[in-house]
Amino acid sequence: MRTRNTVALAIIAGFGLGAATMGGIYAQAKPPVYVVAEIDIANMDAYMKEFLPKAAPVVQKYGGRLLAASANVTALDGRRPSRVAVQQWESMEKVKAWHGSAEYKEIRKIGDKYAKVRIYAVEGRPPQ
Repeated sequence: MRTRNTVALAIIAGFGLGAATMGGIYAQAKPPVYVVAEIDIANMDAYMKEFLPKAAPVVQKYGGRLLAASANVTALDGRRPSRVAVQQWESMEKVKAWHGSAEYKEIRKIGDKYAKVRIYAVEGRPPQ
């Protein structure tokens, strides 16, 4: 009788451990968030020298990763911006923390002197 109880308890513990492990795996499979910036630059030289060197480290500090950034943009529909940047983030909370930070707002004042920016965030698809 004692052996049966031990086996039953081991099976229940195994199911519990398996369920907890699967929960952790599903939690890690959270889709990334992408931030897209369409930038119309009036003064490219000043933008590249005064804004970008200050903005990039703040993005990294808050957890963003630059995937693409270029003035080599091909418009498929609509008007072509001067430059486009795409960042990847772990969560919308991290995007909002970066975008709402005092550091970013201060640096953005510099960028706004040289460019008009349209920024939006979009949640990615879950890994398949």
